[in-house]
Amino acid sequence: MGEAWLGLSVAARSRGIRVLKAVSSSLRLQILGLLFDRGALSYTELMSSLKLNPSRDAGRFAYHLKFLLGADLVEADVEARKYCLTDLGKMVIDVADRVEKKAVRPKGILVRTSRFALETFDANRIADSLIKEAKMPAELAQKVVKETEKRLLKSRTKYLTAPLVREVVNAVLIEKGLEEYRHKLTRLGLPVHEVTSLFNRTSKTYERPASTIELAGDSVLMEYVLLNVLPRDIADAHLSGALHISGLSQWILKPTEIMHDLRFFFRNGTNLNRTSAFQASLSPPQNLESALSLTFNVCLSSAKEIGESQTLDYFNVFLAPYARNIESPRIKELLRLFVLNLSQYATVTFGLELVVPGFLADKAALGPNGSERGKYGDFGEEAQLLASLLIEVFHEESGIKPLLNPRIILKMRREALTDERARAMLLKAYHAAADKTLLYFAYLVDEEHNFESLSSSGASLKANLSGDWEVDTLRTGCLGSVAVNLPRIVHESEGDGSKFFELLRERLEMASRALEIKYRGLQNHAEGLLPFLMQGVNSDPYFRLENSSRLINLAGLREAVLTFRGKSIFENEESLKFGEEIVQYVSDFVQKSGRRHGRRLLPAMLPDLEASERLAQLDIERYGVAKVRFSGTREKPFYSMINRIELSDAGLASDHLIAQQRLQKLCGGGSLAVVELGEGERTTDALVAVSKQLAEGSALGLFTYDRKLTYCASCKKSWFGLLHKCPSCSAVGTLAFLDRFAQS
Repeated sequence: MGEAWLGLSVAARSRGIRVLKAVSSSLRLQILGLLFDRGALSYTELMSSLKLNPSRDAGRFAYHLKFLLGADLVEADVEARKYCLTDLGKMVIDVADRVEKKAVRPKGILVRTSRFALETFDANRIADSLIKEAKMPAELAQKVVKETEKRLLKSRTKYLTAPLVREVVNAVLIEKGLEEYRHKLTRLGLPVHEVTSLFNRTSKTYERPASTIELAGDSVLMEYVLLNVLPRDIADAHLSGALHISGLSQWILKPTEIMHDLRFFFRNGTNLNRTSAFQASLSPPQNLESALSLTFNVCLSSAKEIGESQTLDYFNVFLAPYARNIESPRIKELLRLFVLNLSQYATVTFGLELVVPGFLADKAALGPNGSERGKYGDFGEEAQLLASLLIEVFHEESGIKPLLNPRIILKMRREALTDERARAMLLKAYHAAADKTLLYFAYLVDEEHNFESLSSSGASLKANLSGDWEVDTLRTGCLGSVAVNLPRIVHESEGDGSKFFELLRERLEMASRALEIKYRGLQNHAEGLLPFLMQGVNSDPYFRLENSSRLINLAGLREAVLTFRGKSIFENEESLKFGEEIVQYVSDFVQKSGRRHGRRLLPAMLPDLEASERLAQLDIERYGVAKVRFSGTREKPFYSMINRIELSDAGLASDHLIAQQRLQKLCGGGSLAVVELGEGERTTDALVAVSKQLAEGSALGLFTYDRKLTYCASCKKSWFGLLHKCPSCSAVGTLAFLDRFAQS
């Protein structure tokens, strides 16, 4: 037995010597390295990679290759006519690498890691990241690690950072054509210069530090969504400017808007234990003061889980039972405090009713302690008093400078137009709007719009999903919106109508898929991401995510038609018909695609300041400023995304009004008309006349009056128009300008 062992030992030693001789040649070591890095190679491929001359070096190369075969480091694949490493060959390469590292590596090379710690460099960490993060096969990961380590050692640096190591790894992946793995391994973040710019901007504009933190975080989350959430074609469409995905950083985190139903909280209070075990929940309110306090807390908690805005529809009606037997001055004082507090913390819209709607009049009215106190129809006077006082508060607070948030939508129904107190309230609202108060008006005089809920963004929810107005319009909202760049499609189609609609369909498909991805993401994680909104009673969650609308926003319709037809929709019937054809095509598409992409996929024309400017700028960069039709100036171009109606001394231009009505009625997801009052004074009577003109068509649902304003922080006064010097104190540097829809 001892002799056998001795014989095996001698044989093993002999084989080991043969292996060592095999790697003693640099050329043979290069052959092994090539086969490790690139896998199986043919005779010709090996010679070519080693830059050997076939006629001059063939004999020498054959000798070395034969030596490696004899040492069992390389084996031949006869069928494929290629050579590859054996397990022993791989082991030899590994040993050679370790010997090389020991010989050349400086002692104690340090890496500053993402855990904010200094650690000694360890190549195995790179392999682990490739396998865990990029899902790369272990053998391939080892090859990438080998090349990465070689480059890092050549740099002879004594101090590395985790981002630098990752950049080198990504460079190796690109060179090896491993793009799919590099995509998953990309590090998200901002360059130092951009972070410095954020700090500088904050200090100059008096923004809170939280704004800088939020912007930096948004940048990282946007990169994540583009790289890891959206498919490549949709991400590229957004980056190139074919689409604009609004609220990209929050795409899989939050819905965009919510339509609240305050009755839920008036009956049940708030369950804040879902957001924190140590946070106190609120009981149903006992009086008007506690009802407003609870409403404030609802808005505050919801603001953390909503991307943009919240709407409190039927606000004055639902509060009316709490206002009974309270004197007007006390109610007004509570409303003023509520409004001013809310303005600092959340973007909110109040939907005010001039009379209690018929469909709400017979509903049980919730009062103190969540108990039923008759019907809402019994509290008509209190509802009107609350609305009237709220308009007064807004007007008074806008005396020095406009109150931008919260916002009011006055909902005008057929029964309100014949009610004497409602008409008096309406006159009060027109007077406030003629001054500096920013109000929104909604004509809901026909059956189609009777149950409609609207936000100040223009987003609309109608009772056309289940037929139950409460389920269809309250405790739900807007999931998100994707803007389609219509002028870009015109340029790409080069005047070919068939190609235009073919490309439009492609963009609509991508927009629909992006919205479906958002819905699925929120649906899968709503319980964890939206704890406040998903609180419920008897397993019925407060927020009905499945009923929320998904909006395809049309960017640059006017500019697209002008570019394609050569004439504006306001001056040419054929141009207007083409505009209608585009909107009708989108409307037909979403109806047919509703079953696949969500029950509430809707077309819309809503203001989106970022999209309107970004898409126009990208088109100018691509096609040149001379070729692109845009609004605004060369320094600040934008595409139209709202319906602007100019008001002259003669009233509204009828051709503009008719065109807007014909287009707007096709936008089931909502739209906003903006009546430009200009820089001069406007009387209450003038606005009454305008409103009557708008009401006749009634297709313009939601509209607001707008004018440019200048405010002087020094003398605390404001004036109509954009001024360069304060008329009161002659100051220049203390002026601030308000132009709400400057880019739409």
